[in-house]
Amino acid sequence: MSRTQADVLVLGSGIGGLTLALRLAEHARVKVLTKKRADDTNTNWAQGGIAAVFDGHDSFASHVTDTLRAGAGLCDRDVVRAVVREAPERVRELATLGVPFNRNARGFALGREGGHSRRRIVHASDFTGRAIESTLLDRVRAHRNIELLEDQVAVDLILDSRLSRRRGARRDTVWGAYVMDRRTGRIRPVTAAATVLATGGCGKVYLYTTNPDVATGDGLAMAYRAGASVESLEFVQFHPTCLFHPQARTFLISEAVRGEGARLRTLDGDRFMVGVHPLAELAPRDIVARAIDREMKRRGHPHVWLDLTHVPAARIRARFPNIHAKLRGLGIDMTREPIPVVPAAHYMCGGVRATLSGRTDLEGLYAIGEVACTGLHGANRLASNSLLEALVGAHHCADEVRARLAREPRVPRAEPWRAVGTRPPREAVVSEHHWDSVRRVMWDLVGIVRSDERLEFAARRLALLSGEIERDYARLRLSPDLIELRNIALVGSLIVASASRRRESRGLHTNLDHPKSSAIWARRRIVLRRPTDPRAPLVPGSGARL
Repeated sequence: MSRTQADVLVLGSGIGGLTLALRLAEHARVKVLTKKRADDTNTNWAQGGIAAVFDGHDSFASHVTDTLRAGAGLCDRDVVRAVVREAPERVRELATLGVPFNRNARGFALGREGGHSRRRIVHASDFTGRAIESTLLDRVRAHRNIELLEDQVAVDLILDSRLSRRRGARRDTVWGAYVMDRRTGRIRPVTAAATVLATGGCGKVYLYTTNPDVATGDGLAMAYRAGASVESLEFVQFHPTCLFHPQARTFLISEAVRGEGARLRTLDGDRFMVGVHPLAELAPRDIVARAIDREMKRRGHPHVWLDLTHVPAARIRARFPNIHAKLRGLGIDMTREPIPVVPAAHYMCGGVRATLSGRTDLEGLYAIGEVACTGLHGANRLASNSLLEALVGAHHCADEVRARLAREPRVPRAEPWRAVGTRPPREAVVSEHHWDSVRRVMWDLVGIVRSDERLEFAARRLALLSGEIERDYARLRLSPDLIELRNIALVGSLIVASASRRRESRGLHTNLDHPKSSAIWARRRIVLRRPTDPRAPLVPGSGARL
């Protein structure tokens, strides 16, 4: 297979991208690019599992209701029903591929997590994502029609309107992406009839996150710059329980720990969730995260405790071998002492506006998994619906892409990347300062709780930073760090712009100046698209007074 051309280009090697590649490989030449190692993905870090109805006391209607309740009125009901009904079949397919899900005498062993009214979490102990990732990677690497390339950093999408001999096209089409080889620094066009964003989330936009370093919102930023619509970016999910420890700042303590009976306590020992929600610690994530944030700020405490010491030690070690071993390595015995935890940025419920089959505003461009906004999650994602969405989305996207390939679109020859006039940076200190500044602004001002004043200040500060970063992008030799910095600055600005427009509190978006949900906003989604006027700011309304 040519290094510069394929039938289908998949950007990202998580559960969505790998599943899609396997589904398409019998019909097309597929190239999967990943910007570090192939297993550097949010999927690989996922501990919990996949939500699916297998218990005889459970039902599709119950799973749908739990999803809609968590989504706070903004879910697309048709999408929710479709995903929930397909969940068991998609899980069985993974099991057939060899994913070692936990079993019992009745079939899959099922866990329970926050927001779920029944046990329906199919899991492989507490390293489900790693089990799925390794199984899919083995299959992908063995397939003759799939080429998997590591250390490939996507810079921007290749558009009809930017190809010199095709200017003036009425509707833009995407024909692949410009890609940097991390080892050589060389940028080349990789063309394809269909380009699929499976790039995951954007947790690194925030100072504290459960996401791996690769989660810099690249797919979201590239799609927006190309003219695709983005939707619901104000809904950033903060996982309530990230380990508070200097040696493991991104280690997630799975939702399933609370599902097995863990209790949240202040440093004074008070159990505070009982009076907050009828489900106490099993309340949806937005409610738990806000409660923890409120207790920490009210008491001036740096963290809270997650206490599982009342649960039999043998049960803890059997259910959570990965978490138990990690904590023991850090000097914490979760069977005997509580775990210090804080909320951290975890999941983007919004994304590139897409159908369940991945279709976006732009011809030839598809988005699946966390980078996409299909309407499944609404204002707040129900636990363990994320891997599920990527699985179902990949299944539908494969049909959509096959239909496009059947029309035999002729892929145009792309212009080479031009770096004339650029120079290497003289020093790294400015770029490092911008990295820290963007993430600190987002953490301090656009976190779990927001206000009009904070958002206005954040918009102004990010506009200044983005201007400086864009100037560096134009004049300096590109590096992976500069590419990612440009993307987190843009994604941060888009989150602020979306949050500024939602004049209420709903789901994951809490604004102190608009503390209640409003019927006016009950079905209204915030959609942003790049201004067509090249003189306009990249983010519409950025920096304007609210």
